Amino acid sequence: MDDIRPWFLLKSVPGVGNLLAKRLLDLFESPQNIFQASAEKLLQVEGVTKRHVAALKNHKMPGKVTAELDLLARKKYRITTQADPDYPRLLREIPDPPPFLYVSGRLNNSALKIAVVGSRNATEYGLTTTKNLCAGLASLGITIVSGMARGIDTAAHEGALAGGGETIAVLGSGLERIYPAENTKLFHRISENGAVVSEFDLLAEPEGHNFPLRNRIISGMSLGTVVVEATKKSGSLITARLAAEQNREVFAVPGSVQSFKSTGTHTLIKQGAKLVEHAQDIVEELAPYFANNERPGIPAPTEAHENLSSLSADEFRIYNALEPYPIHIDNLIRKISMEPGKLSGILLKLELNGTIQQLPGKFFILADQSGKR
Repeated sequence: MDDIRPWFLLKSVPGVGNLLAKRLLDLFESPQNIFQASAEKLLQVEGVTKRHVAALKNHKMPGKVTAELDLLARKKYRITTQADPDYPRLLREIPDPPPFLYVSGRLNNSALKIAVVGSRNATEYGLTTTKNLCAGLASLGITIVSGMARGIDTAAHEGALAGGGETIAVLGSGLERIYPAENTKLFHRISENGAVVSEFDLLAEPEGHNFPLRNRIISGMSLGTVVVEATKKSGSLITARLAAEQNREVFAVPGSVQSFKSTGTHTLIKQGAKLVEHAQDIVEELAPYFANNERPGIPAPTEAHENLSSLSADEFRIYNALEPYPIHIDNLIRKISMEPGKLSGILLKLELNGTIQQLPGKFFILADQSGKR
């Protein structure tokens, strides 16, 4: 057998899950050593029973592994095992890391990774805040980890790419079963600027029970997890709970107190999660992890933010009427009692100089309030 096949053999042993595999690997260091160990030695591992020993001694390589390795080679994916230098360092520390990961792209072994997760049905506020937060973190050399789901996950990856940084997507399906399908282009972009990884067989479908398993990898390879827009029953709260159990930081971005989509994130804040408004909030927590205890610099304020003092009276009036949440132009007209044509002209000017941002459907939001510092 080559170096990879014993890892597949170990993973397929009946009754030997990730937790027990980790304990065996901690003691014996490699699958080869596990299979060559005596029954007496194996029984010294916590949780190993005579039934496990018999399974380890009698197990044969499943026939499907040959087809899996052939597909792996054809598609030019890679396998990174716990023995490889590019296997995520922090992920090794959790109680039940996968013995190996399928990889499309290139994993970096920097410990500076932050997970960002949230609602699949996010608001414009959530999407915009996530993109800008992740772009800021990525520009500082922090890798963004998420699950490539719709909504906040997608915005996190897109923000990291826009910030010129790297991002890692952890799938709840095999690499040959991209989910959701509309993120196929994003899959390839991430592979070119980071990595897409999975612990599941290449052809594994995105079944519901895969996603809680996927979540422990997202939090496990990261120094902390940021939750954006989560209801009280959101799957993102599972990732936050896992992060806390793994002794990692938990962050939450506040939303509107009137929005049910942020009830979960507000609960996290009440329970002690650090409130996040800007990249600086996260950097302050990560400071000890930077080389020589040097904090990365936060990007300078935008020209639009610096030049607010140059706005005319009407421009500043509109600026003050806008909010951190999108407001429709009709509501803005009523709020400041300005003639629609005049208001539209000023909005266009403010949008062109980067002071505000127009969202689909004639909604407007302050550019500096959506993370553009």
